[in-house]
Amino acid sequence: MSETFPPCPECSSTYTYEMGALLVCPECGHEWTPENAAADAAGAAEEGVVRDSVGNVLSDGDTVTVVKTLKVKGHPTGIKAGTKVRNIRLVSGVAGHDIDCKIEGFGAMQLKSSVVKKA
Repeated sequence: MSETFPPCPECSSTYTYEMGALLVCPECGHEWTPENAAADAAGAAEEGVVRDSVGNVLSDGDTVTVVKTLKVKGHPTGIKAGTKVRNIRLVSGVAGHDIDCKIEGFGAMQLKSSVVKKA
C-alpha cells in the first residue's frame, strides 16, 4: 500500500518521504512535521500578510528590531542585532525583501521580515 505525502513547502518537490515523525525532502533537505504543513498551508491562504521572525503580523509604520547581525555590502561593520528600525513600509521586493526602511548610519534599504521582530 503506497502512502502519498504532501509536496515540500520549500521547493515543492513531490519526492517527500517519512522519517520517524518528520517528513523529509531529498532534493533540498528540508524537514517538517505534518502538523506544520497544515499550518503553513493555512498561512499561505492569508495572502499579503507579512509576519516577522516570531510570527507577529507586521504593518506599515511599525517599529522592528533586527534579530541577527546582517552583513551589508560595501560597509565594514554591518547592521548589528538589536538595531531598532522605525517607520517601516511593507513592499513586494526582490528575493524575499519585503520591508522598505531607513536605518540610521546606513540609509535606505530593504530587509527580509524573517530577520526582524516587532518591537
